[in-house]
Amino acid sequence: MTEEDYKNGQVLLIDKPLNWTSFQAVNKLRWEIKQKFNIKKIKVGHAGTLDPLATGLLIVCTGKFTKKIDTYQAQKKEYTGTITVGATTPSYDLETDFDKIYTIEHISDELIHKTAAQFIGEIDQKPPIFSALKKDGKKLYELARAGETTEIKTRKITISEFEITRINLPNIDFRVVCSKGTYIRSLAYDFGQALDSGAHLSALRRTKIGDFSVANATSIESFIENI
Repeated sequence: MTEEDYKNGQVLLIDKPLNWTSFQAVNKLRWEIKQKFNIKKIKVGHAGTLDPLATGLLIVCTGKFTKKIDTYQAQKKEYTGTITVGATTPSYDLETDFDKIYTIEHISDELIHKTAAQFIGEIDQKPPIFSALKKDGKKLYELARAGETTEIKTRKITISEFEITRINLPNIDFRVVCSKGTYIRSLAYDFGQALDSGAHLSALRRTKIGDFSVANATSIESFIENI
């Protein structure tokens, strides 16, 4: 691919590695493109943030295609992952330590499947306090880390599929298809509450955005090698 190709616009499907922020991934790709073609400036952006503890599909747009980011962000997304019952964390995942421990003795396979069915359709979901959403100009996670409490409003999201793929308590593997704006961490937390226990997200992988699949994505290392 040439410098003009990247400036005119490319859609790059990247398989984001664990412990990288989406911002770091975009910065790395931008730097590599600039170095390769010795250019001072090029627009590069991503269509939908993945948490550092999540892996999987990151759509990265370059040049003129950055105008298409909103279109890609609005599409349905598919995730696979693991919800661990019996403990909650303030961040709803493993970024923070356990804050409460719960019994799981009453949780059966039947209860898990029955509870998952309750989340299908349009639901009200409260985003995690540890998120990049802003309130009064500050990111929520900045307020959370400073020990400040803040009221977060619920929002309407749609879960079109919530499939339980494996049960090996305390771990529950799942596949979910959802609308833009869905927090899988919040789904894990709410799922634990609905089970009359507690839960957190212990693994997450984004597998699809619209018609784009992680099966067709490349690692950052491969991109650098092939550029």
